[in-house]
Amino acid sequence: MASEDTDSFLQKMEDKFHDHNSDSESYSSSDDDHAIKPPVKASRSNVYRLFGREQPVHKVLGGGKPADILLWRNRRSTGIALGAGTAFWFFFEMMGYHLITFICHLLIMSLAALFLWSNASVFIHKSPLHIPHVVIPEECVLEAASAIRTEVNRAFVVLREIGTGRDLKKFLSVIAVLWVISVIGSWFNFLTLFYLFYLSLFTLPLLYEKNEDQVDAMGEKAMVEIKKQYAVFDAKVLSQIPIAGFKKD
Repeated sequence: MASEDTDSFLQKMEDKFHDHNSDSESYSSSDDDHAIKPPVKASRSNVYRLFGREQPVHKVLGGGKPADILLWRNRRSTGIALGAGTAFWFFFEMMGYHLITFICHLLIMSLAALFLWSNASVFIHKSPLHIPHVVIPEECVLEAASAIRTEVNRAFVVLREIGTGRDLKKFLSVIAVLWVISVIGSWFNFLTLFYLFYLSLFTLPLLYEKNEDQVDAMGEKAMVEIKKQYAVFDAKVLSQIPIAGFKKD
């Protein structure tokens, strides 16, 4: 009897030990399931980008050497391009020189120098000046023409949509942009305005690339505010205009 009681007691203790281990394993597994996990970083595809940009700024600018120049990746080439544009503007705007006169004078001096050197080389016993054979590659012309054609066709599509009178929002946007350009154009002449645009190509993309997160955040807030104001304007003004065919977004 004593041995049977001892065996039963040992069996009960063993069962309790196994039950305790199973409970502790389940508890630890449940703890692992409810453990605090590090937050998953938001996908960059959900981040608002200015003008719906999906590629890096370098790719948006076309990549290659032109993008390197505009983003100051090649400082020597950028300095030459920016300096040449500045000298061009200063020479014609500040000194009052005319473009056609400048081109004609430059051609006269170049042709005269080449002609004199070619004939004088016989008398001074030197080899004549080697004039390189300059040819514009067909690929460059076709690429430039294709890019211009794409942008012109896109502009024609926008003008057609506005002319059909079915997109009131786009109509108002184009009118506002043209009005702003007309106001800015009244402040400067064409050459100065073109130089300011040329100068902005070397400054705005670089500043945007360095501060794109802050600029995109501000752009998102601005777009939200513009949509709110447009909704109010649409409800109070545009919806009252009795024009058939307008499409409202």
